[in-house]
Amino acid sequence: MPTLTETRHAGGFLVWEALRDYCRSTVILASGNLQPGTILGKITASGKYAAHDPVASNGTQTAAAILWDSVDASGGDKNSVVLIRGPAIVNQYEITIPGTPTVPQIAAAHAALLTLGILVR
Repeated sequence: MPTLTETRHAGGFLVWEALRDYCRSTVILASGNLQPGTILGKITASGKYAAHDPVASNGTQTAAAILWDSVDASGGDKNSVVLIRGPAIVNQYEITIPGTPTVPQIAAAHAALLTLGILVR
């Protein structure tokens, strides 16, 4: 019998949201080849989004959204759907921060999402 493995898919991280038209939005993703559930930060200078980087100083050090579906913006800006506000609940095991964040950095990202109404469980 073959082993089946479920890969990440659009919105797979979402446990619950109040209203999809309120909680989701389309934003401009500035760079990266990212998977669903990637935590994003907002670049202060441009207002565009990129992968959350806890040690950056360009605005992406603060978690601001979660990417809904896989997007390849490595060749330039792409419109992307994100979970941008709550009330919503997401699965902590289905969201990611690129790289190797420390436990305090992960906790800070989860706290920043909570201020947006996105509860990580």
